[in-house]
Amino acid sequence: MASLLSLRLVAVALLLFLPSGRPDLASDTAALVALRDAVGRSALRTWNSSVPACNWPGVSCVSGRVRELRIPGAGLIGQIPSAVGSLTALRTLSLRFNALAGPLPPELAGLTELRNLYLQDNRLTGEIPAFFASLKNLVRLDLADNRFTGGIPPELNNLTRLSTLYLQVNQLRGEIPALPNLAQFNVSYNELNGSIPASLRLFPRSAFLNTSLCGAPLGPCPSEIVPAPPTEGAFAVNASGGVVDSGKKKKLSGGAIAGIAIGGASLVFVLVVVLLLLCSERRSQSSGAASANEKPKEMRAITEQRDNEGLTGGGNGNGNGPAVISATAASAKASSNTNNLVFFGSARTTTRPFDLEDLLRASAEVLGKGTFGTTYKAVLESGMTFSVKRLKEVNLQEMELKEKIEDIGVMDHANLVPLMAYYFSKDEKLLVYEYVPMGSLSALLHGNRGSGQTLLNWETRTGIILAAARGLEYIHSTSPSASHGNIKSSNILLTKSYEARVSDHCLALLVGSTSSTSGRVAGYRAPEVTDTQKVSQKADVYSFGVLLLELLTGKAPAQVLMNEEGVDLPRWVQSVIKEEWTSKVFDEELLRYQNVEENMVQLLQLAIDCVAQYPDKRPSMSDVVLRIDEIRKSSLASSYQDHQSAPQSIEGGN
Repeated sequence: MASLLSLRLVAVALLLFLPSGRPDLASDTAALVALRDAVGRSALRTWNSSVPACNWPGVSCVSGRVRELRIPGAGLIGQIPSAVGSLTALRTLSLRFNALAGPLPPELAGLTELRNLYLQDNRLTGEIPAFFASLKNLVRLDLADNRFTGGIPPELNNLTRLSTLYLQVNQLRGEIPALPNLAQFNVSYNELNGSIPASLRLFPRSAFLNTSLCGAPLGPCPSEIVPAPPTEGAFAVNASGGVVDSGKKKKLSGGAIAGIAIGGASLVFVLVVVLLLLCSERRSQSSGAASANEKPKEMRAITEQRDNEGLTGGGNGNGNGPAVISATAASAKASSNTNNLVFFGSARTTTRPFDLEDLLRASAEVLGKGTFGTTYKAVLESGMTFSVKRLKEVNLQEMELKEKIEDIGVMDHANLVPLMAYYFSKDEKLLVYEYVPMGSLSALLHGNRGSGQTLLNWETRTGIILAAARGLEYIHSTSPSASHGNIKSSNILLTKSYEARVSDHCLALLVGSTSSTSGRVAGYRAPEVTDTQKVSQKADVYSFGVLLLELLTGKAPAQVLMNEEGVDLPRWVQSVIKEEWTSKVFDEELLRYQNVEENMVQLLQLAIDCVAQYPDKRPSMSDVVLRIDEIRKSSLASSYQDHQSAPQSIEGGN
């Protein structure tokens, strides 16, 4: 008995003091090393044994376990190893903006503590695994911009804590499961079909773009359309089940016919008397008011009942619904010293093409709500078309506002959208611009994804960015303190020949200090800018650099910012090229033009120079124009082999 007890004590001691296989920091470190060796030998060189794993870049530990692993835009390439499933204490895993490929390993089902999983912008394939159902604590799941196929697994319905699900830009098919309790959701640019579940119908149209789905907000499905009631002359079913002609009427009696005839004659007599009285009154009024001033014509009421979803403001685009420009200006006209539009350019001294009443009678389409107000496409009765911006939150006094608008109106350059006229009253401030038909660079660059069309080619992109640079250079040349103040892709408008024109220039000066500035800071604002009314020329250069990165990468700055890590577009680009994964930076469309790779890298370097942290390190716009011009001439002179074979749905450029 004593010997048996001794053996049991030894066994207990072995269980207590020998490695038990229970996960700890050592096992987490081994999993991280396996991840490094599989997908990041060059990208994760700093992950080595000379430094504790909890101090490795992107690794966060709590209580001796790896709790967060964030490696966005690090140039990881290859297939996610199964060893990652050993990080069982992990709550956040972010491997977005890399070149990871292949299916997700089933071992990820072991990450039962996982709250946030960000795998967007990779090259992952296969079906979305059903093992996600075992991740009961999952709150955010982002698999967008990959190559997943198959259907959306109904097992996701078991994730009661899931509030964010992004699956856009994949190759998913079939119907959408119910997916209750979601606060953020997007499945755009997939091959999904069927009816949108009731639990998801409160999401906007933008969550279901380029799919074959139906149901609110995309409109009713065929099975949901209620047939109209039978009209006169149609057929209906009677109570006994027989078909009757609902257009047949019962014959009227003779008395009824006589009554109708008498009533009709009486009505005609009354109408004739009323018309005679009206004509007599009009003649007396016209004779007594021959010398009086003509009264303003009747104006249409404000109708801003619909805005275009998905369109960014500040530019021209294609509106989706009718609107009528405000009649508020008409009512204010009588009490204002400015009784008409104030014109610029040749219209100031020559015959004016239209007046305020012509403008207010115009039919219009809402182009979008921007930083400074609502923009309309106004079509006059004469057929002339203009862009009209109704300014909002303008707190300047009348004289100061007019002086600033006058400064904008005298700016004249081929790459600026010209300000043609303005109207000022206490209640209404209108700016009238030349209409630019092809919409904004933002809409063209980001609006065609998944549509099957080829995006802007290299030649057109360099032409657009050179023209925009020249427009901005001109603004800076007008005064040492002159700046645009709101450079972004939605303010770069395109003509039918894809010539770029800069819009909304200098409007930041017109907005009071209480105005909302959120529209101006979504990824474009220079780090030193604290007052968006006081944007320096070097801050303009920074915003232009972000615009240039947007054109090269195909990524919208606001989209890059909408993630858990908050990495902006310049930092993402710099993190990728730091690890020598330059090709990952460029838009896939640009990679078709292999013989201009050197020019692409040169333009990328210019963009990085423009977004330098310190303003004095950034080039001037004159230098920017010279460098873009040289790069463009060099690329046009090159006879690259795939120029003829590459699909080009858009031609043009400067």
